[in-house]
Amino acid sequence: MRIFFLLAAALAATTALAQAPADGALLVVTKQSHALAIVDGRTLHTLAAIPIGDDPHEVVVAPDRRTAYVTNYQDASLTTIQRVDLVEHKPLQPLSIAPLRGAHGLWLSGQTLWFTAGGSDAIAALDTTTGHITTVLGTGQDNTHMLWVSGDGKRMAASNAGSATMSLWERDTVPTSQHGTTSGWRHTLVPVRLGAEGFAVAPGEQTLWAGNQDGTITVIDVPQARVIATFAAGVEGANRMKFTPDGRRVLVTTHQGKDLVVIDAATHAVVKRIPIEEHGASAIQIAPGGHRAFVACPRDHFVAVVDLDRLERVATIDAGREPDGMTWWGE
Repeated sequence: MRIFFLLAAALAATTALAQAPADGALLVVTKQSHALAIVDGRTLHTLAAIPIGDDPHEVVVAPDRRTAYVTNYQDASLTTIQRVDLVEHKPLQPLSIAPLRGAHGLWLSGQTLWFTAGGSDAIAALDTTTGHITTVLGTGQDNTHMLWVSGDGKRMAASNAGSATMSLWERDTVPTSQHGTTSGWRHTLVPVRLGAEGFAVAPGEQTLWAGNQDGTITVIDVPQARVIATFAAGVEGANRMKFTPDGRRVLVTTHQGKDLVVIDAATHAVVKRIPIEEHGASAIQIAPGGHRAFVACPRDHFVAVVDLDRLERVATIDAGREPDGMTWWGE
């Protein structure tokens, strides 16, 4: 009986370990620390800092809810994607993407990990069950950087910051020489403005907002793959953006400003500029429930916590040196 209870206790401990903290956790890539920080969602204390290789940038969590993938970039020259065991707080064997170079933007669609390869002017798909690359789609554009995949996996978008374009793909059925059909991807280049890197797709997946270097935002009809508006927003050097879960507002960070800019999605009016840092901001992550946003401030070496109900900064997180890409671990 004693052995039974010891085994049961060990099993319970293992089960508890295999889960994110009760209130979830913020995962933060820290470039200068070369680590992935796990930050408790309730206390905002850093629980672990896991080594993740050279020049890490973006991060996603796999469907198994215990493995994270992190891109290694280094001016679009590196050829690895790092894997991390979130439960045991340890790095795993990296995945090679060679001959592709410069993995940056990431998106998981089921067991398929899509990523941009900026050094190869392409996006690619990697099967997470085998670690093998299954698809490569060229953009023919400069600095293919950030990425989005629709919920059904049939549409994709990537920003080409050096070419002032957005690449939009739609899965299509095309005829074959044997009078049959096969599934392929239709690629459309949509012109935006120079430096458009960060973008966000609205809930419902009908419109996409891309932030341009000149402070304007271009709105694209996703199904039609065409521009429907470009408006001045005063977000010079726009870097990243994120829709709130209800789709009513858009959060924008810039490299040149000190504020998190909040924009009304319907009217395109600036609702508020929230002071958060001194030297420009980067990635945005919104916690489940939509009441808090986390903003990476890489040159100030902290993550700002913003109350989205009050629209003000309420705390900072010391997750490591030069925080950048972030995601949420947990429900």
